[in-house]
Amino acid sequence: MRIPLGWLAEFVDVAPGSTIDDVHAALVKVGLEEEGSHGFDLTGPIVVGEVLEFVEEPQSNGKTIRWCSVRVAPEGQTAADGGEDVRGIVCGAHNFVVGDKVVVTLPGAVLPGDFAIAARKTYGHVSDGMIASSRELGLGDEHDGILRLATLGLDPVVGTDALSLLGLDDQAVEVNVTPDRGYAFSIRGIAREYAHATGAAFRDPALESPSVEASGFPVVIDDDAPIRGRVGATVFVTRLVRGVDPTRPTPPWMATRLNLAGIRSISLIVDVTNYVMLELGQPTHGYDFDKLSGGIRVRRAKPGETLVTLDDQTRSLDPEDLVIADESGPIGLAGVMGGASTEIDSSSRTVLVEAANFDPVSIARTARRHKLPSEASRRFERGVDPEVASAAAARVVQLLVDLGGGTADELGSSYSKHDAPAPVELPDGYISGLIGVDFTPEEIRTSLAEIGGRIVEVEGGLLVTPPTWRPDITHKSALAEEVARIVGYDRIPSVLPVAPPGRGLTREQLLRRQVSQTLASSGLVEVMAYPFLSQAASQLFGSRTGEPVTAMRVANPLDAEAPLLRTTLIPGLLDIARRNLSRGLLDLALFETGLVFLPEPGVEYGQAELPPGGARPSDDVLARLDAGLPPQPRHVAFVLTGNAWEKQPALEARAVGLADALDSVRQLGLALGVDIRAVQGSHAALHPGRTASLTVGDVVVGVAGELLPRIAEEAHLPRVVAVAEIDLDALIALSPREIAVRPIFGFPAATQDLSLVVPRATPAGDVSAAVSRGAGALLEDIRLVDDYRGSGVGDDQKSLTFALRFRATDRTLTAKEASDAKLAGLAVAAAEFGATLRD
Repeated sequence: MRIPLGWLAEFVDVAPGSTIDDVHAALVKVGLEEEGSHGFDLTGPIVVGEVLEFVEEPQSNGKTIRWCSVRVAPEGQTAADGGEDVRGIVCGAHNFVVGDKVVVTLPGAVLPGDFAIAARKTYGHVSDGMIASSRELGLGDEHDGILRLATLGLDPVVGTDALSLLGLDDQAVEVNVTPDRGYAFSIRGIAREYAHATGAAFRDPALESPSVEASGFPVVIDDDAPIRGRVGATVFVTRLVRGVDPTRPTPPWMATRLNLAGIRSISLIVDVTNYVMLELGQPTHGYDFDKLSGGIRVRRAKPGETLVTLDDQTRSLDPEDLVIADESGPIGLAGVMGGASTEIDSSSRTVLVEAANFDPVSIARTARRHKLPSEASRRFERGVDPEVASAAAARVVQLLVDLGGGTADELGSSYSKHDAPAPVELPDGYISGLIGVDFTPEEIRTSLAEIGGRIVEVEGGLLVTPPTWRPDITHKSALAEEVARIVGYDRIPSVLPVAPPGRGLTREQLLRRQVSQTLASSGLVEVMAYPFLSQAASQLFGSRTGEPVTAMRVANPLDAEAPLLRTTLIPGLLDIARRNLSRGLLDLALFETGLVFLPEPGVEYGQAELPPGGARPSDDVLARLDAGLPPQPRHVAFVLTGNAWEKQPALEARAVGLADALDSVRQLGLALGVDIRAVQGSHAALHPGRTASLTVGDVVVGVAGELLPRIAEEAHLPRVVAVAEIDLDALIALSPREIAVRPIFGFPAATQDLSLVVPRATPAGDVSAAVSRGAGALLEDIRLVDDYRGSGVGDDQKSLTFALRFRATDRTLTAKEASDAKLAGLAVAAAEFGATLRD
């Protein structure tokens, strides 16, 4: 939320000479986080000038310029830059006449974009300044001609400071508004918070708007499908203004305030509704009354209905969408965006003003469903004061009368059936016990009264009724937070808690950390993906091992295209890889550890009724809720693409592949003390000849492989993408309680090679395991170093060469002992696979 300081000062006494930093510091004291500051980035001298005369001079490039004589100070007086009162200025615009008052930037001025003004020779003249347009001053996007002050209804004295005249010397602070503090999405709310922080006097603008009695306009609230039992609209106020002049300009003070607040000036009528929304926090909407068909009905959308919104998009409505309708059908998405059929335009003279209060949940769902966030929906989602609607409508009417020349009409309506805030019990001593500070009873009462609470003393404490603009206060803990905030967070001591003895990380937590540290130290980067999948990704990747699984659907997904809880980590990692590749990062090694959701076939989840808030659920209720959740094992997965290393002098680049993924798997196994073996596997999304099933003993714990080239291409990824995913919980369960550390022996090793000819279909891993079993305890290490298929070997055979390393713990091995162990391994491989020594 951006807050222009001049606007803020209208409703609270800002200390004279306060800077942006001073205001930020005050707001931070009451919990409003600083986001930044904004201004027009203009420095003077920038003054009001009067065009005395001009000569049009055609140029060789086809352009016609005007050589103007402009008075920039009262006759005979020195100009703001110390120069003469009449200047010669070259201007390329043609939308002004002699006698017009304009804005002149004199030498020494600086415009947005660090554009410095100086006397420059151009088109054969020395231009001693510049006549400015609205866009050059930062007032708007218009750049068709210079800014003529008469079009703004202004006739200032020549030489007047234009920055002050147009409000361009104002600045704005920006704060972050958390979801529970929707009231701070307004100048009214921020002014109240500034008053809390500084003790300055606060003037509520909602009490300053004149009351307007109006009736006779038909409005029906017809919500036959409320969400969670909450009716879509609890307040609906309308007022009518006739005879508005749509050609009147938005006054500069309003345009600059809107600009500083981050909203573009559009037209007087639209600007007024936006201005009141920012001022009071109540979104308002203006309808062209002459385009309405009958009265207004607030209802849910009917199946098949569509609406063209103000952004000229045709939207298919959902039966859950709350709409504003007349006899012709929907004319607006309630609380989100109006419809094009009743849009205010240059011919609109009769304006129906709407100020309503809509259900936050309904508005939030509609805005997300249509991917249509708006300033109005942001406020309704957080909760709008239901008591301010009448004041907001009256304020809009007042401004349209004062600025647009309109006349307030008696036609209108006023519907209000909102619930009063529920009182909250506050026991004596509760706040001090929770916060850890001894607040006096007077401090507590004063703080709660400051925020607008109504306080009644009852036996054992207080009964506090929150104000209507604080729907977030529903529990005594919220009252405690308000007292701590208003009195000052600096009263809370900083005390480092003492860790209770005998506790620490569990074995599982330690091993999970060890896994992440191992992968990170081996060159992979840890990332976090969203835990949601699209329907297509769920069908393609299934679960960890690729078997089909029915994913759980989220009732209110953040993204309608990804409504399923993930059953595998790989799709999320691929999305992150694609995003990084699009930004020029081509060599990627990413990993993630996280939960997946694997519902068991035939079991219905999420059927337990949610307990009411405000109290801790019983153990039985918690058990029922846990039973309604699917198994959520923790997995680890990684994605590698690009080069393992870049090309260097005397070293060619090497692309990553399945071998790199398996190497990371081996690192993982070593960290947990388990022997993870890779055997031929299959997965619907992986290359059939480049897929490994990962096992520990007879237990399948994961899969590794390379994406099918077709899938990689469809995902805009390189042709070779290596992936792996492992059930980390299962791997930790198989890990020994104490991970053995291999000792360092002082006796030398004996190395030999073993080349075996086996049938082509025989997995090399199975042959390696057979040799290891036969060679016995003397075999310290075995590695496959060659897989040969060609001349000298049968067409249906292959030659596998293994490098063997033997070592004894108590002596130096003889060559015969090493050879005997090798032959023993050969014997087992021969018995199991028909292996023979290669000649």
